[in-house]
Parts: sequence; structure tokens; C-alpha cells
Amino acid sequence: MTKPIDRNAGLAKAGLFEDLEPPSAKHVQQAQGKAAVKRGQGAPRLLQPNRSQIELRASDLESLLAQDHRARLVWGYVEHQDLSKLIEAIKARGSNAGRAAIDPRILFALWLYATLDGVGSGRAVARLSQEHDAYRWICGGVSVNYHALNDFRGGNDVLMDELLTDNVAALAAVGAINLERVAQDGMRVRANAGAASFRRQARLDEHLKEASELVQTLKTQAQADPGLAKRQAQAAQLRAAQEREARIRAALKQLPEVAAAKKRNASKTEARASTTDADARVMKMGDGGFRPAFNVQFASTCEEQVIVGMDVVNAGSDMAQLAPMVEQVEQRLRQSPAQWLVDGGFPAHGQIDAVAGKTEVYAPVPEPKACKDGKKGAHKDGQGNKVQQDNEVQQDKHQPKPGDSEAVAQWRARMASDEAREIYKQRAATAECVNAQARNRGLLRMPVRGLAKARSVVGLFVLAHNLIRTAVLAPQIIGWGAGSFAMTTQAA
Repeated sequence: MTKPIDRNAGLAKAGLFEDLEPPSAKHVQQAQGKAAVKRGQGAPRLLQPNRSQIELRASDLESLLAQDHRARLVWGYVEHQDLSKLIEAIKARGSNAGRAAIDPRILFALWLYATLDGVGSGRAVARLSQEHDAYRWICGGVSVNYHALNDFRGGNDVLMDELLTDNVAALAAVGAINLERVAQDGMRVRANAGAASFRRQARLDEHLKEASELVQTLKTQAQADPGLAKRQAQAAQLRAAQEREARIRAALKQLPEVAAAKKRNASKTEARASTTDADARVMKMGDGGFRPAFNVQFASTCEEQVIVGMDVVNAGSDMAQLAPMVEQVEQRLRQSPAQWLVDGGFPAHGQIDAVAGKTEVYAPVPEPKACKDGKKGAHKDGQGNKVQQDNEVQQDKHQPKPGDSEAVAQWRARMASDEAREIYKQRAATAECVNAQARNRGLLRMPVRGLAKARSVVGLFVLAHNLIRTAVLAPQIIGWGAGSFAMTTQAA
């Protein structure tokens, strides 16, 4: 039998089709469609991308956002804030050479909007400023980098505190907030440090010795070989070694404070401090575990849920945070709320005495400890003193106890009433809601290290929270809506 001749193979060998272009995708689709028609099927109708087509798009940034967009709200607020201290600190001046500095208003507005958007990374914000319309509109054509963004977020704790005072004072001046009742609560936020970074005194001394020797070695090497090729690498190594040495020294400096706190709590464990973030402390978290964290304190009005007080501490207990927060709110608003609602972790007797005459504390009275014998027993009062007490008196926690001050006795009696228990129900509805909103916006772990930088970050969360509340309660004071401060963009 004769083998059939493959004509296509012969033509290929002859090179007859080498100069022909391969079929395009359009021709292939048409051929497939014709073949389908022959088979009795209709050709599939598909919308396929055509990336070579020319589009006409708006070129101005103003047309990208609606007039009621949240980014415009943020910018309207920022424009009305006094940032003169930041502007005066900029070294770039009109007649000096060098690149112009980024307007602090841009950095502030970017972080406020990013916080509301749940974005907590400086790199992510810098990327969005190039890709996302809202971030591009805030920048207004100005290029930002994550270094400038991170420096702004972590270096303005004093400014955030001043802006919070201005915000709550303005709300109080127009009657937008009611200071009759305030709820305070603390939330544990994980620190930017690992549990393995905590070291005892002896180990820290060893690390410090090693770090100091490494710094001296690197300095000697740089002096012995000042060549340009290795200069940058040597400088980077030296800078890293010096930073580690500084962190170890900071940890050693914190040890006496940690030891004193352990002594107050009758803890027998040896004091330890972190070589990553010396200000962080190991705290009990909401899930029952222990991790390096900070204690973030919020004080909010019960009716409007506006934050009127904020602080970040490294004490794991809330027991000493009541009086400082009452004093802080009093300084901001020139008055103290009539009623102060806290949970059972706050009302130490000394704290209640400290705020007596300023506000009434509403907090659950702890159950008395059971006596060891049937008739008499010993317990500790709010000052830590042992007091002998009849078992019969111990049964009613709302009755005055031996050693109680007048303020503490009044607190016990007050919490026995049905009215006080109804008032106290507002604590969870206020404080827990504020905490949940902060967590939903990304306040789960500190992106910075140190108490000062942590306060700056939390200050951004507080201002972002209050900005949304202000837009609802009194939009005119931030230039949002009708009024003397109406934004020009709304009038356009």
C-alpha cells in the first residue's frame, strides 16, 4: 500500500509560507465562527478587551469626587485647623535652594482619611496616593513618600492633643455635646514588640556590652578603610548597631519602674524590659493571653459618643486611670462631667476620693471576700490596710465598711439604687462601641514604638472618630454644610 503524501509538510520544507504573517486573533475568531455556523451553531458573542482604543477622560482632580465625598469632609476639617507650628518648623524657605517641603495639611489629611478607611500602613497610603482617586484628590498632584507619612504620624502627639482640645471645646461651645454623663474604658493594644524581646537585668547587661563593643569595632573599621566604595555600607551597619545599643540602654532605664510596679502588685517574678520597645509592658489581653501591649484609655460622652479624653499608658491595670482622666477632661472643657461611668477595674478607693467633689462615680461595687471563720474576718480596704470586720456586715456590699472615706461610702450607697443601675447600663453602650469602632479602623497593633509615638497614632484615631461625629452634630464648625464656614467646593 502506498503511503499518502503530506502536502503541507512538503510545503513547509520548501519554505513557501515563511514570509506570511501568522493569523490574528480576529481572523481566528472569524474562522471559528464560520466553522460553528457550518456545524449548525451560532457564533458566541463575547465582549473582549481592546486595550488599543483611545479614551477621553477628565483631566482635573476636582471632577473625580462627588461634592459630598468623605475626602472633601476631611480636607475641610484640616483646612480649619491651626497647623502653624508645623509650618514654622519647615526649614525650606523661599530663597533657599532645595526641594520644597510637603504641606503638613496634605500629610494630616491623608492619615485622617486613611484611618477612616482602615488603612494603617505608610507604604499603603503612599501607593494609594498614586492609584486611588480620593487619595490623589487630597494630594492635589503632590507626590508623597512613606518616610514623610510615617514621620508625621509618629511625631505629633502634642499636636493631636491640642487638636482634640479644640474639637471638643468647639462642640461644647455650640451645645453639640452634653457633659452630664461620660463613660471611660481601657483597651489593650498590642505593642510593636515580641514577647521574646523581654530580658532581665543580667541579660541586658550582657547585650549592652556586646552592642557597645560592636559599635567601637565598626567605628575603627570605618576609620581604617575610609574608601568610598564601602562607606555607605559601613555607615548603615554603624547606624544599626548604635540604634540597638540605644534600645538596650532604654530597656535598662525602664527596669526600676517595672520592678516598682511588680512590688506594688506583690509579684515575685523578676523585672524584665523589652529591647525592641522599652515602653511596652506584658499585659493580659481580651482573649486571656499575655502579650506586650499598651493600655489605651478613652473617655466619651454617653449621649453623643464623642471622645473628650484620651491617653496611652503602659500600666496593665485600669485601677489608677480614673482620676487622671477626670482631670484631663476638666482641663479641656473647664468643667467636669456630673456623672462618670467606669467598669469594675477602675474604682480604687483612692481614685474615688481623688475625684470627690468633681464628679459622681458610677461603678459596680465588688463582692466582699468571704471570712475564714464564722464570725469575724479580715479584709483590706481601698488603701490596702487590713480591717477586722463582722461577717454580718460583710454580707451587704453597699453598706459602709470600716476604713471607708465619705466619698467611698456615698459611692456604695449610690450604687444600691435602681436609678444608679439604670444609669450604669449606658457605660457598655458607649465605651464598648467606641472601642469597637477603633478596632474596626485598625487599632489592633501599634505601628510605632514608644509611648509618645503611640499617643500620636491614637490621637489620629480619636480625631478621625470625632470628625465623623462632628459632621453629624455640628458640621458648620468644620466647614461642612451651610453656615459661615461653608466650603468653597460646595458653593462651586
